[in-house]
Amino acid sequence: MAKKIIHIVGTGTIGEPLIGLLTNYRKELDIDEVTFNKRTPLKTDRSKVVDLLRRGAKMSTERDQISGFEKLGIKVDYDTEEAIKRATVVIDCTPSGAGLANKEKYYTAAAKAGGKGYIAQGSEFGFGKMYARGINDETLIPGDDKFIQVVSCNTHNLSALIKMFGTQNNNDPQNLVSADFVCMRRANDISQDDDFVASPEVGKHKDEQFGTHHARDAYYLYKTKGWEMKNLYSSAIKLNTQFTHIVRFHIKTKKETSVENLIKIIKDDDRQALTYKKSANQVFSFGRDHGFFGRILNQTIIPHETLSVHNGTDIYGFCFTSQDGNSLLSSVSAAEWAIDPETYEKKIQCLKPYFFPEV
Repeated sequence: MAKKIIHIVGTGTIGEPLIGLLTNYRKELDIDEVTFNKRTPLKTDRSKVVDLLRRGAKMSTERDQISGFEKLGIKVDYDTEEAIKRATVVIDCTPSGAGLANKEKYYTAAAKAGGKGYIAQGSEFGFGKMYARGINDETLIPGDDKFIQVVSCNTHNLSALIKMFGTQNNNDPQNLVSADFVCMRRANDISQDDDFVASPEVGKHKDEQFGTHHARDAYYLYKTKGWEMKNLYSSAIKLNTQFTHIVRFHIKTKKETSVENLIKIIKDDDRQALTYKKSANQVFSFGRDHGFFGRILNQTIIPHETLSVHNGTDIYGFCFTSQDGNSLLSSVSAAEWAIDPETYEKKIQCLKPYFFPEV
């Protein structure tokens, strides 16, 4: 039987914890080998790479970079192209646009040669079928969907809110009238020095219909289910913080509801969390102390005291996005689905300890 190998491209804010998660749960997820690609040999990254290797992962890089890593005392097991060719599934965690370039350069040929799945992250629009765990699993088609785009962490959040409040947990998609979101994004991750902002910075509405990519991607995510949710709109503002994203939402429905009913819906969905906390630093701190690599895997965290219903059908509130944790879950889920669609649901239950009903 062929070895089951998951290869991660990139060791950034999603790649690094993903490598750690897969190596830590390799037995439970029935993975034979975890490999990862690191492009540039840097002394500042040596400690990170050495620890990932200690956990059991194996490393690849471009052939002309191998000597640079060896000078740092880091063993390279494969070159970049070899690692991709031998992988059962590849999860690309590179910066925006690089995933599409890698698809053209490597993944299309590797898929034709027998690779089972190629997964890219949030900003790679057009890479493959959009996916978010618990939203559209049933739309994945074995043998056809070799290329999957895991939507961004904020799109996960928006989609979860639409599912819970707009469609009453997938029971009635026609119940949603409209949804408007303001994504208040952290400037960068605590691991990053670049791109921090000195003050809040508003974003452009680049999409005429949807505003920003968050609502656009939620629309296309739900379109995989055959649902036409055209009345979605999102705005974005970048805040001078490194903690969690926050979303302010207004969802209008046809059926009347109440705050009590909304809280029951949240409690009935084990992928979501309620909280009494109202500050990003407290929510972030909980993830740091109780998550894996600082991440909890809930799709959204809702301070229930911010929920409000106006005139029975206008739902308002705030929520926190769980710092890439939802994207990590969907990446693992998509990889396991690509390896074996019949058993992936059972295997990923090993990650349940990182879901919390209350934060």
